[in-house]
Amino acid sequence: MMGGAALSALCTTLLLFGRLTSMSGALGFVVVGFLVYLVTYAVLVSLTEDRPAVIDRVMAVMLTSAALLAGVALFSVVVFTLWRGRKAIVKSNFFTQDMSRTGPLDPLSSGGITHAIVGTLIMITIALIITVPLSLACAVFLNETRGRAASLVRTVVTAMTALPSILAGLFIFATWILILGFERSGLAASIAVSIMMLPIIIRSADVVLRLVPGNLREASAALGAPQWRTVWHIVLPTARSGLTTAVILGVARGIGETAPVLLTAGFTSTMNLDPVTGPMVSLPLTAFELVRSPQPNLVARGFATAAVLMILVLLLFTVARVVGGRPAGRLSKRQSRAAMHRSSADLGRIDARHEAAGQPVARRPETRHPDEVPT
Repeated sequence: MMGGAALSALCTTLLLFGRLTSMSGALGFVVVGFLVYLVTYAVLVSLTEDRPAVIDRVMAVMLTSAALLAGVALFSVVVFTLWRGRKAIVKSNFFTQDMSRTGPLDPLSSGGITHAIVGTLIMITIALIITVPLSLACAVFLNETRGRAASLVRTVVTAMTALPSILAGLFIFATWILILGFERSGLAASIAVSIMMLPIIIRSADVVLRLVPGNLREASAALGAPQWRTVWHIVLPTARSGLTTAVILGVARGIGETAPVLLTAGFTSTMNLDPVTGPMVSLPLTAFELVRSPQPNLVARGFATAAVLMILVLLLFTVARVVGGRPAGRLSKRQSRAAMHRSSADLGRIDARHEAAGQPVARRPETRHPDEVPT
């Protein structure tokens, strides 16, 4: 049925396109053909199915088409970027040299993006040092407290999620550079990037902490543990994998920021390991500056830099997906073995105390390794 509808839509579009519609070009042909296909498919389904089934089948086609369109768009961006930067990214010097001794007309065998890679790592490290404690503390506050203060903070965090990155860069540029008088540097860029990372990590960590089973908190409170000890020893370890995912997502957001770095870090073609003094570049800023050049070699380096950044971000999202695949509270095999060993050691100490006190030792069933298959 779907094949017949597609063939009918193709024939109808070939006959009517350009005559009954004002659209033209390949894009217009695809749009008109898809609309005709939906109508034809709905008519064919309605011959044998009722109204809810028709709506369900048409919506399934639309959602599948949307997912396919998103996949094609992502694949096209990846292929286009890699193709435009293929001549530069295959050179070994691209990852081992900077641009301090390379001119606009020099071949691709000279120069690289080492200074941008190192600058990105330094900026992200400083941003993580600033962001991780603040974001985790804020997420714990939102989950462990109730009242107007928590509601206000949650509203502010939600609003910051939609904050344009250019505003964060302008804020740091106006306060840190213009008012306080500091120069453009990697530190200023790190502060601006941390502003963009903060709401991402807070919201992700907030969702993860909500998934921690409430009976764990209740059991800890029943044993007389204060709230801070429950959070430190029960809640945070239980949500460790989800919190790691939240941090990785924040890094993926921060590592691709261009506008804050453009306003606060300056630009340089040389290596700078001091984040406090002198300009420092990142991968997005380097790609932005290189692709603006009219020289083909510099443009190729710019697309190769964008390809490196894109691959790095995709790897971060993949790692976040793998790390965050386990629900909060579920232990890995290694953690299960460690918990079993700790429990066995605790039982041994309890039995030793009973024997020393002359008390009978309780007989317990034989414990089995978590990975051992019962016979």
